[in-house]
Amino acid sequence: MNKENKHKVVAELHDKLVRAKAVFLADFRGLNVEKATLLRNELRKSDIEYKVVKNTLLELASRDTDKTSLSEHFAGPTAIALSYADPVAAAKVLSKFAKDQNAVFKLKGGVLTGKPMSVADIQSLADLPSREVLLARMLGSLQAPASNFVRVLAAVPGGLVRVLDAIRVQKEGN
Repeated sequence: MNKENKHKVVAELHDKLVRAKAVFLADFRGLNVEKATLLRNELRKSDIEYKVVKNTLLELASRDTDKTSLSEHFAGPTAIALSYADPVAAAKVLSKFAKDQNAVFKLKGGVLTGKPMSVADIQSLADLPSREVLLARMLGSLQAPASNFVRVLAAVPGGLVRVLDAIRVQKEGN
């Protein structure tokens, strides 16, 4: 790769790093083509970009971004996963794949909105429920007070009806 091509790659990678909400690094040493293709397909389904990048180019591209803390992981073969929308989905796919390929594919670390993440942090992020589940839970929490208020209001006339019915039953019995 000549110098001009390297400048293009660095500029393109810099732009992607700036736009990405989350960036994850992995060591893919020993990963065969079939498994790498499987990983790429899974990541593509979640709109996550996956690339194998030279460490020197990645270090140059990460300068002047909030992803500079990644530089401590720039050793050995490095693959980068860029998530522009849902960081949880990326963490789920990568951590699941790392578990399945325990000795071959290893997460190195990552950055989420400018904050460095360890492998344990990535695993914690992967253990979170999906965005849809979290939104549904929040909506349920927002609806609960209104639903409870309606039940309380409905209980007053219901109680009155039950009392009147008990009086009717009592008078019929006498």
